[in-house]
Amino acid sequence: MRLLTTVAALRCYLAKRRLDNLLLEQQQQSEFEVTDRSLTAIGLVPTMGALHQGHLNLIQRARQENAVVIVSIFVNPLQFGPNEDYQRYPRTLDQDKQLCEKAGVDAIFAPNPEEMGVDLKNLQELKVTQVIPPSAMISGLCGRFRLGHFQGVATIVTKLFNLVQPDRAYFGQKDGQQLAVIRRLVADLNFAIEIVACPTVREASGLALSSRNQYLSATEKQQATMLYRGLQRAATKFYAGERDAQTLISTVQQELALASSLSVEYIELVEPTTLIPLEKIEEEGMLAIAARLGSTRLIDNIILRDRQPIIAIDGPAGAGKSTVARQVAAKLGLVYLDTGAMYRAITWLVLQEGIVLDDECAIAQLAHRCVIELAPSQDLQSPVRVSINNRDVTQAIRSLEVTSKVSAIAAQTAVRQALVKQQQNWGKKGGLVAEGRDIGTHVFPDAEVKIFLTASVQERARRRLKDYKKQDQSTISLEQLEKDIAERDWKDSTRKVSPLKKAPDAIEVNTDGLSVNEVTEKIVGYYQQRLSRD
Repeated sequence: MRLLTTVAALRCYLAKRRLDNLLLEQQQQSEFEVTDRSLTAIGLVPTMGALHQGHLNLIQRARQENAVVIVSIFVNPLQFGPNEDYQRYPRTLDQDKQLCEKAGVDAIFAPNPEEMGVDLKNLQELKVTQVIPPSAMISGLCGRFRLGHFQGVATIVTKLFNLVQPDRAYFGQKDGQQLAVIRRLVADLNFAIEIVACPTVREASGLALSSRNQYLSATEKQQATMLYRGLQRAATKFYAGERDAQTLISTVQQELALASSLSVEYIELVEPTTLIPLEKIEEEGMLAIAARLGSTRLIDNIILRDRQPIIAIDGPAGAGKSTVARQVAAKLGLVYLDTGAMYRAITWLVLQEGIVLDDECAIAQLAHRCVIELAPSQDLQSPVRVSINNRDVTQAIRSLEVTSKVSAIAAQTAVRQALVKQQQNWGKKGGLVAEGRDIGTHVFPDAEVKIFLTASVQERARRRLKDYKKQDQSTISLEQLEKDIAERDWKDSTRKVSPLKKAPDAIEVNTDGLSVNEVTEKIVGYYQQRLSRD
């Protein structure tokens, strides 16, 4: 692991790693005779140091999804007000280095303020270019009490994004307003960066982990648990049917009133993406709180969603995801979201237009202009009717040619961005079963039930051969199918864009020796257990 303290060293390090990754990618492509991109992505975890388990969870997620993981450690003067705790903010670089090395971090970027263009002597007369988020997003919640805070965050995060140019950046849900502001920044400034939000990590008491928790005495720590307890009481009312904002806020206030030492700054219910205050939850809301215990400022939040559960089924090609997903949806009366058919439809259109597979610019343009529609069908073999640009392609997208090319198309960033956005819009109301390669890890990371469906290469090859024989397409051998499936597994698990991974909270189901009905019953059972817990 490298410790880098200057911009020059960081740029040199990243240039060398990108070159090494490129050479490795070329070597792997030669060995496996594939044209797909291997896992060469760079993940950035921005921090202010004093690392704890919440940070480590972000690092672990980044380590799973990227070839290179950079952790920045910078106590940002721009986000502290005149009377805030910049000087006494915990600085534990030696301990942070040990934690990062153990977690598999490739490099730490730990510049001083001058290196980041910040003059500590003239903070009030700041001459550095600043990034100012939309006023509506920073005037409420913490923005009312920390004037200039989010300009400082946005400015330094933008500098880090420009310096590192990561493929993904990782932030915790605990800082819900910051997360929304950064997502908006990335969208408005057209950064080609995926913002990955990770769940809040809590102590056994429910207290959200924070670097500032070390300021608290044992007594104060106990009192601080009231924040999460109040949020949980409101969540209980919400899931019992309460949707009125004032009632939910009052529930939190009643709980916090039991801790006289807590000084509440705000309790608010807002839309999680825009931060617009809500009077009533229609789809989802973020119930957020900030309070002080002595001189320590604490924040917390929970997301409340008014939707039916989503079942996300991930797994390698040929594991039976689509067959099982269709049957689970029918069994539970849920909607089957055939994401695979969407990628097949674009692949079909690419082939129809005569576009070569490596012309990513032309394919990007096609993906963002085409209109894909999915509709229920009475055909048991094809329960979803698929059309693209008003052309029914339900049967055409199942051809061998489309099947052999769809992985290369699905690996392209622009294609995935176009389709994932549409899929997530469909998922806002929930009540659906979706399957794919990254449904539970990327498309619906907040799905209530996550399944990772798998089977041995031999079993998947045997099933595929059986299907081909039914379609009078049995010219391919079992050995060739096994080789093709193994190669597809490698391509899917090492690609740069949303590689195939089992979500940490997914239930793995190995289908070797199981019938479709048996697998379906297992998943239905998991779903019913999840509902009973709520």
